[in-house]
Amino acid sequence: MTESHEKTALFRYKSLEQDPSVRTILLEVYQALEEKGYNPVGQMVGYLMSGDPTFITSHKNARTMITQVERDILLEELIKEYLKK
Repeated sequence: MTESHEKTALFRYKSLEQDPSVRTILLEVYQALEEKGYNPVGQMVGYLMSGDPTFITSHKNARTMITQVERDILLEELIKEYLKK
């Protein structure tokens, strides 16, 4: 009889305090989406859930900026910041 063990992946990334570029990217992407008349939160959630960069406008180079950071890093940082409040 084989025993199956569930494994949990452990991710360790720099925090927003250590890497302000993540915060800067999120803020700049948010602003670019807002300037183009989109719902920034909805569009960013769509991108984070699907991985489809077309959720992010190319205005002000926002699409290029957000795709430079792995989505799991963005999510981890957003959750950490949310839980601090």
